Amino acid sequence: MDIEIQLANEAETVAAGERLGRCLEMATVVYLDGDLGAGKTTFCRGVLHAHGHTGAVKSPTYTLVEPYELATVTVYHFDLYRLGDSEELEYMGLRDYFSDDSIALIEWPQRGAGVLPSPDIQVNIEQQGVGRRLVVQALSERGRRIVTQIKAL
Repeated sequence: MDIEIQLANEAETVAAGERLGRCLEMATVVYLDGDLGAGKTTFCRGVLHAHGHTGAVKSPTYTLVEPYELATVTVYHFDLYRLGDSEELEYMGLRDYFSDDSIALIEWPQRGAGVLPSPDIQVNIEQQGVGRRLVVQALSERGRRIVTQIKAL
């Protein structure tokens, strides 16, 4: 079960993130794939806006994770691009970030293979000319509920 959306610009990428964000449940793990500059962090900004965040959203490339403690949920935004070895995630207490009252957004999840929990949702963003092609795929029962909700919006 998946959704495919053509995005013409940055505003549409943020809006698509907001649409997903409104449907996310607690304890959801979202993997985000796409080339550098594809719009993964822009999409995450939309997810965070849906949960009330109004400040800047930057890619946590050097810190690996940026926590956003919001009114109803804590969202952890991971960027594993600079991760040298997935075992490094164990040293930073990775398991503490995945709880029943949080949402995890993980850019470059393949860098944490074997250590990260399985995703509920897979988001792929690829550049197409001046726009983007977004595919949201459900990979668990929770993910199927979320995708069903998105389709109903």
